[in-house]
Amino acid sequence: MTLSMETAKATLHFVVDARASRFTVQAFATGMLSAMGHSPRIGIRTFSGSVDFSPESLAGSNLQLSIQADSLSVLDDISDRDRREIERIISEQVLETAKYPEILYEAASISVTRLENALYSATLAGELSFRGVTRSQPVSARIASFDEMVRASGEFTLRQSDYGIKPISVAGGTLKVKDELKFSFDMVARKEE
Repeated sequence: MTLSMETAKATLHFVVDARASRFTVQAFATGMLSAMGHSPRIGIRTFSGSVDFSPESLAGSNLQLSIQADSLSVLDDISDRDRREIERIISEQVLETAKYPEILYEAASISVTRLENALYSATLAGELSFRGVTRSQPVSARIASFDEMVRASGEFTLRQSDYGIKPISVAGGTLKVKDELKFSFDMVARKEE
């Protein structure tokens, strides 16, 4: 898609500020021992990205986000031993970070609707590349636009099996993680000159 000169001028480039952003994954325990089990909440620490956004024309929007697969850490208040074990399983068995070091999300098309002055609703028609598999992954977000930054928040779910991941099972299957994971984000991106 070619942008007109007017739209190109109005489109601003923003870079994700990972330190001011929050991106988490919630897994859910199931099985006979799930009441005693742990449904870990995982923080994604290292990610970068950019978004092009035009608050005036709502055109020319796109997003790229790159996540370092080995940067996930357990956020819950658990013992150091349990934390290390869960993080090892995520890294080695679930994400296979040595083989697949990067998770990439690209949305070449973002449908944006103005809700109020600087508040928008957006639907991203993107693709998620995860563990060597690329699939369509729509994401809905609320966006607040300010002079020098944009802030986007929302959540989405995905099934691990869609990406060739067999949900983790321990204790002979009496405790396992459900296939569906819930991702939540609150991203801040700052205008790049």
